[in-house]
Order: sequence, then C-alpha cells, then structure tokens
Amino acid sequence: MVTAKVWKLAKRPEGMPKKEDFVCVEEELACEDGDVIIEAEFLSVDPYMRYMIKQIPLDVPVTGTQVAKVIESKNPEWPVGTYVVSPSGWRSHTRLTEKDFKADNFFQKPMKLPEMGDLPKSLGLGILGMPGNTAYFGFLEICRPKAGDTVLVNAAAGAVGSAVIQIAKIKGCKVIAFSGSDETGSVDQRPWGRPCLQLQNSKHWTVHCWEALSQAAPDKINCFFENVGGQFTAEALPHMAERGRMAICGVISEYNDDDKDSGVVAMTSPLNPATILWKQLAVEGFIVTRWFDRWMEGIDQMKQWISEGKVKYKETVVKGFDKMPEAFIGLFLGENTGKAIVAV
Repeated sequence: MVTAKVWKLAKRPEGMPKKEDFVCVEEELACEDGDVIIEAEFLSVDPYMRYMIKQIPLDVPVTGTQVAKVIESKNPEWPVGTYVVSPSGWRSHTRLTEKDFKADNFFQKPMKLPEMGDLPKSLGLGILGMPGNTAYFGFLEICRPKAGDTVLVNAAAGAVGSAVIQIAKIKGCKVIAFSGSDETGSVDQRPWGRPCLQLQNSKHWTVHCWEALSQAAPDKINCFFENVGGQFTAEALPHMAERGRMAICGVISEYNDDDKDSGVVAMTSPLNPATILWKQLAVEGFIVTRWFDRWMEGIDQMKQWISEGKVKYKETVVKGFDKMPEAFIGLFLGENTGKAIVAV
C-alpha cells in the first residue's frame, strides 16, 4: 500500500482563489493486475485550472498534469522507473489502471515522457509539453506569421507567451510584448530582456495599452496572440492591420470574474464586431488538443530550437507539495516567469 496526499477542492472560490478553498487529504493506494503506481516529481499549475475549478465537483482532486515516476508496476508496458506525463491532478501518488492507459480523451490519458537528454524532466510540463505545443501550433497554424509581420503577445512572461515571442522572432517578425512580470520581452529585445511594456496582475498596467501600441505599432499589428482578454483586448483590437489574424489562447484577466448567481465564469467579449468586420480580421479560439496527432512534431521542433540556442526557457519552481495552492494563486499575481512548477 502507498499513502497518497491529495489536494481537493473544498469550496468554490469567489474571485481570487484562497488557500482555504483547498484541502489536503490522504488516501491509500494498492497496485492490482494491469496497474501502476506513480509518484509525482513535478506538478504543473496553469491559469486554465481557475476555469476548471468552476466546473469540477467539490471534494475531488484539482485538475492538473504532472511528471511522475513509476514506483510500482503490474503492467509490463510501464516498468518501474518509467517517467510519465499524467493528467492525475494535484496528487503526490496515483494509481493508473489499464482503463486510464486506453482513454480516448487526451486530458485523461497518461503518456510516456519524451526523451529529454540533458534537459530537466520538468520541461515536459512546459516548453516541451502542452504549453510549448500551445505556442507552436496556435501561433504557426492560426496566426500564420510571415517575415516582417508585427506580432502582439500578452501574458508574455508566462509559459505560452514567452514561447510565442521566441517563435515569432525565429520567423523574422517584430514582436511587441506585454506582461505582468518584471522579466519579459519587449519590442525587438531578448525574450527575457528588460521590459518596456508592462502589465500588472493581468488587468492593470503601468503603460497604457492604447498609447503604447500607437507608438510601438505605427504600421499596425498583423498577428495577435491573445492570453489576457478584457480591457486589454478592447484597446488592442483597433490597432490590428487589415486582414490581421488573432489566435485566442486564453483570457486570464477574466478567470476570476464570477457570476455568483449562476456559479459560472462571466466572460464578456471585448471583441468589437464592427472592427472585426471592417478590418476583415480572422479571429479564432483554439484548444491545443486539436493537434494531438502531430504532438511530437511540436516537441521535437522546440527541442531542436533549444539545442540551437534559438529558444530559451525559464521556470518558476516552488518546492513542496504542500505549496500547491500558493503556487496556483501566484499565477494571478504575476509571480511566475516562464512555466510555474511545483517540485515535490
């Protein structure tokens, strides 16, 4: 028997999540025929989890992905020592069954961690995992950048935004980046250079979006990779060029805006239909799983760019499974640079 620690949703957060919204309990796990027991080494915290905890039942593990090691196995295809990227949630240990391995749903299916070489295994949750592929496929397939394009990226110090910046520069684009962190890319600077366009807490900024874009993008924006939403998007949209492309990846500024009567996230659109019409904009939301059949293409390309020195990565690592709620809440306070990780 293995004792697992599990963070569960104790009550529905109202606005900004608090540690008291979560509770840590223990469970006993037994490995049966066809099963494996995995032990988490790195756990991911991501903004989308704020949306998910509006939907999952109370008293269940919080949704999330982890890099874990098989410590007990009764399944010959998953021997002890195998590293797994598993959607097990906020758990220190997990029992995976044959049913889990055969799941059709991408969000429920464990996968073997790709070969990392000398790179940290935690990158399987970041630049060489879902966030990296979100940047790779979302930007290249939806924004369709061309050399010389002007690209706007917000939430640019995060795991996805920072990758988009670097891919855009590889493709010969001019990049304008806004962030809630002191470590962000800016106009034609290094991905982690000194910021000139800085947001605070995703909603309030020290540099006014309209004024900054008027100066930074006199020839208008061809590609807009959207992670924030709200007022930022309303002010940025008029700066789009004719037939510009906009990929909507996330709306972090609105995840904590709750409709207390209905109990769902209240997402109001900042997209002006008239602006979209007259500028003939292509606006498309996406979930990265649509490219699941090409998953390793993105990881292999990002790995190559890393080896060539064209892509860099940063991680904000919080140590201790007991710090899961604090690490998650920190996402909405702008405390992470690059991928936010909890190391067990």
